[in-house]
Amino acid sequence: MIRVLVCDDQALVRTGFVTILDAQPDLEVVGEAGDGRAAVDLGRRLRPDVVVMDIRMPVLDGIEATRQLSGPGVADPVRTLVVTTFNLDEYVFRALRAGASGFLLKDATPPQLIAAVRTVAAGDALLAPEVTRKLIGRYAERVLPAAPPASVTSLAPRELEVLRLIATGQSNAEIAATLVISAETVKTYVSRILTKLDLRDRVQAVVYAYRHGLADPG
Repeated sequence: MIRVLVCDDQALVRTGFVTILDAQPDLEVVGEAGDGRAAVDLGRRLRPDVVVMDIRMPVLDGIEATRQLSGPGVADPVRTLVVTTFNLDEYVFRALRAGASGFLLKDATPPQLIAAVRTVAAGDALLAPEVTRKLIGRYAERVLPAAPPASVTSLAPRELEVLRLIATGQSNAEIAATLVISAETVKTYVSRILTKLDLRDRVQAVVYAYRHGLADPG
């Protein structure tokens, strides 16, 4: 059972998310928060598998709440799915740096919400490829690459190739088709990459690749 905390200051939106998620046999909403401070407090106390977090929240905004629950330096981070309107690029970039594991458009359909929560809980895919590719491209343009750290040398040539494809926003199935290997083999490579580089999920892998000049925005 995937345990979910829903955080949104709009009661109607929050209720809608809760209704959709609770109707699924593998999902359980364990709490709701109407502001960022409550989101952090409940996230730390309830330890959900996924926090659905609106960016624009009172008291403490969703980006800072995400940082406190999922960001660098958090000893036991939770996975956060940030809900946003895509035209707020600056908020999305900040949420990415704050440790968000995925992004969902505010006007997403119920099936997209359900799939997004399951995806973030599994930690094995980026969300909405048509959105994340655009997001990655814009984010990458603002990142000044640093020299690759020593940890990169731990990657085998094929693992490095898979990391570069992850950074383009490709799914496991797309990577498998590109490299002419099975999706299960790709999944194994992704798991090894995350372990070797001490990364939590694919979003962190994307940031890592661009920060260290391993991927080309073009």
